Amino acid sequence: MIRKKTVLIVDDHPLYREGLKAIIDRSLAFEVIGEAGNAEAGLQQAKDLRPDLALVDISLPEQNGIDMLRDMKKVLPETRALVVSMHSRVDYVAEAFRAGAYGYMAKESAGEGLLKALEAVANGEFFLDSSLSREVILKISNTPDALAVVIDSDYGSLTSREQEILRLLAEGQTAKEIANRLSISPKTVENHRINIMRKLELRRPIDLIRYAIKIGLIDVESWRD
Repeated sequence: MIRKKTVLIVDDHPLYREGLKAIIDRSLAFEVIGEAGNAEAGLQQAKDLRPDLALVDISLPEQNGIDMLRDMKKVLPETRALVVSMHSRVDYVAEAFRAGAYGYMAKESAGEGLLKALEAVANGEFFLDSSLSREVILKISNTPDALAVVIDSDYGSLTSREQEILRLLAEGQTAKEIANRLSISPKTVENHRINIMRKLELRRPIDLIRYAIKIGLIDVESWRD
């Protein structure tokens, strides 16, 4: 039997949390294991329960959801967050991705699209609600991970760890430096590099740099410097 992905819900409206739970309870792939009404309680629940996924609202009392995401990423880097918010402004969306979110969707879309969004995030893909305007997508120029998936589907085929290593390789870091940073072995880094090159159909290391520049993972001028 396939294990269900566990979900934590952080939203300050009890009735809305119940609505999200009802949708998730109908799924065979996910189960809600905790809920909280503010960021402090949400972060504590995340530490205690270590969920696979977290549904987080931005407008939370005392501390906002974006700050919670930053704190959660530090202690639970493997927990993938999906922001479900009433805010659709570019700055909110971009800041959520910068804080570590894997997905962003409008609250009014959660009924129909929630399970699809959870599935994408659970698979290590970045998700951006189609109800958000094209202007929002195009203006996330400082959020290369999210923008890359919008403009290049091959990037979404990489796992989250492969995406991370791709960025670090493109920045010019050596396998040893990446290994020290991620607390893995240089051999593991090299295996990831081989898989990345295979998935993206790249043949030479310079092709990897060119690919990263093409999709906006790194800025060509800063790389030259």
